[in-house]
Formats: sequence, structure tokens, C-alpha cells
Amino acid sequence: MAGKRVAQSFKKYTVEPTGLSGFIHRFLALAPGRSSGVPLNPQFRNPPPGAVDPATYDDPVTVPAADIAENPYWKRDNRRRYPQLSTVTQADAVALLEVGSAANPKHDLIGEAGTKQLIAAKEEGTRGLSVAFTRNTGLAKDVLGPGGMPPLPSGMFLSDGGHGHKSYNLDPVQSYSDSYPCRNFT
Repeated sequence: MAGKRVAQSFKKYTVEPTGLSGFIHRFLALAPGRSSGVPLNPQFRNPPPGAVDPATYDDPVTVPAADIAENPYWKRDNRRRYPQLSTVTQADAVALLEVGSAANPKHDLIGEAGTKQLIAAKEEGTRGLSVAFTRNTGLAKDVLGPGGMPPLPSGMFLSDGGHGHKSYNLDPVQSYSDSYPCRNFT
């Protein structure tokens, strides 16, 4: 059986030339079994593809998103929503040290006297922090930690004896007992 050639029949899904033009095509073609590329259309399509007038199509308008004047690209571009930077100038730092913030005020700023005190603190802050510290030596005592040291960055702890890491106390239930044999694997 292996020596016999089995005729394979393929169903073509393309229109093939017939009659005299089909004979000429098969005689002159380099590959007569190749399809013509014209697909079979078993149904008449009405309207045919590409016949719909684009002027008859109405774009769906969604207001206010379609209003370009009130919806610029930089506001709706979510891929580039970077964190907004905030800066504290020396004038702001001096004002915070002298007067305090709204959450933690140092003095009661009531009425006109409070606004005058805020303006004076801002004007003094334009000269810089060093001028404010020389003028008022106790200005930063609320901010500084024990011993006059600046505050530690987040994640640093003083409770461990000043080593800079938090000491963990494990419960006896979650840890091995002292009698557990410790083996040296080196």
C-alpha cells in the first residue's frame, strides 16, 4: 500500500476560471493547482462591505468627556500620573517652628494679632533658618529629640539601645526553648 499514491482532494474556497480561460490558465500557469485568490461568495451581501457612507454614522458624544476645552489630555492621561512633589521652603520651616501648624499650633492665633504673627514669621523666614536660630535659640527644642539630636528617619528606633533597629521579643510558644540543641553545620 505504501507504494500506491493516494489522490488527495482539496475543496477550494476560491473562484476558479472555467471554459477556455480555465484551459489557458492551466496551460500557462506555473502552478496550476494554486488558487486564484478570489473568494467564493455563497450569499449576496447587501449592503456590500465598504458601501456604508461614513457621513451617515454618528459618533456617540459623551459629555463632558468629549469637551476638549474642559478635558485636556494631561488631566486624563493616567499612565503619567506621577506623584506631585511638595516642597517646604526655609520661610515655611521658620513659620512652622515659630507659630506651628493648624494641626499643632504653638500659640492661639486669634483674629488680627494671629495674622500679624503669621506675616512676621513668614518675613523672618525669608532671611533663612540660620538667622531664625541665632535670634531665638529655643526655636527647635520641640523638634529635636533627646540630647539635642535631630529626629531619626522612619524605621529607626531608640528602644534598642541606639543601634538603629527594632529588637523583637518572641513569644515562648513561637520560638525554640533554651534547651533546644544547637548544631554547628559548618
